[in-house]
Amino acid sequence: MRLLRFLRSSVSIGRDIDYYSKFSPSPLSMKQFLDFGSENACEKTSFAFLRQELPVRLANIMKEINLLPDNLLRTPSVRLVQSWYVQSLQEILEFKDKNADDEKVTYDFTDAVINIRNRHNDVIPTMAQGLVEYKETHGTDPVVSQNVQYFLDRFYMSRISIRMLLNQHTLLFGGKVKVNPAHPKHIGSIDPHCRVSEVVKDAYENARNLCDRYYMNSPELILEEYNVKDKEKPITMVYVPSHLYHMVFELFKNAMRATMELYGDTTDHPPIRVQVGLGTEDLTVKVSDRGGGVPLRKIDRLFTYTYSTAPRPSIDGSQAPPLAGYGYGLPISRLYARYFQGDLKLYSLEGYGTDAVIYIRALSTESIERLPVYNKSAWKHYKTIHEADDWCVPSREPKDMTTFRRF
Repeated sequence: MRLLRFLRSSVSIGRDIDYYSKFSPSPLSMKQFLDFGSENACEKTSFAFLRQELPVRLANIMKEINLLPDNLLRTPSVRLVQSWYVQSLQEILEFKDKNADDEKVTYDFTDAVINIRNRHNDVIPTMAQGLVEYKETHGTDPVVSQNVQYFLDRFYMSRISIRMLLNQHTLLFGGKVKVNPAHPKHIGSIDPHCRVSEVVKDAYENARNLCDRYYMNSPELILEEYNVKDKEKPITMVYVPSHLYHMVFELFKNAMRATMELYGDTTDHPPIRVQVGLGTEDLTVKVSDRGGGVPLRKIDRLFTYTYSTAPRPSIDGSQAPPLAGYGYGLPISRLYARYFQGDLKLYSLEGYGTDAVIYIRALSTESIERLPVYNKSAWKHYKTIHEADDWCVPSREPKDMTTFRRF
């Protein structure tokens, strides 16, 4: 009887995924998030939007999970992640036809949103562990690696967007106190007047504490601001401080590690320079170190999910696997930058140092969510046979011109 119920449930959730994946997600701009939260924050409106939008975003990415190689889908960690997504979709769909005017319904929905957010806390390290399990059993394959890179960029971007929606609803409607005492001027997770340099300093101090504990020393910070709009005022913008912090903290960790390992036990380390510039279109944060740089051929590798220069973490069964050592810091940081139409780029001078540059849209109307959508184009990416490159591959051996063919 239990098996029959499970099979019915599986068929039903399969139909739901098929149905909701036919719709495209609805990207929101930073201004829309802000306007809704500050001017007309209405729990019923948020409930009505989320019970439609969350199933669409979940179903779109769940269709893509199924396009991964079977052997990767069979790993315990990936199966666990899939089960979380299935459970969350089912819980949201329970509110599909419920009355938005009933206070108990909206209260229960907010409770469900908090549970879903907490359930998905460890999605990134658990999926990373699934990749480790797959590689240990089946090795690496260039085509699979390329598809996994494409998928994970989209999967983690989808997760960032879903988490943004969950956080906004939870922070606006999830507590008895409507104003967050720690951040009274925040609209949910958004700061309408985010002081960029303050976030940079906070990230630096925390990265410095880690560096001091590990290396017994750390590089100093030199911070400069260039405000084109108003040279006398500190740079502020509408942004999610936690996203900016995540990116800058990761860049500081990398810059400090490179600097300390290059200069060893000497007490005089070159400082890390940060320049924050606000123009008419972009806000730019440049983090510059003198940690020896990276050769050009390795730059792209730093953004792949299967590459890390740190030792791989050991897995303790009592807790979720740690993120450090999986090599996910830079690619995830780039996704945070791209989420609202920005970017993160690395420019390196091998033998000298590296510049890491974060680009963020200066206008909140142009900071619009970048969301993956499941369609024929995405499906083709997984199914296309990757043929030989249409550029010559240079030989490592010098040619013997005496035996070279003649026409």
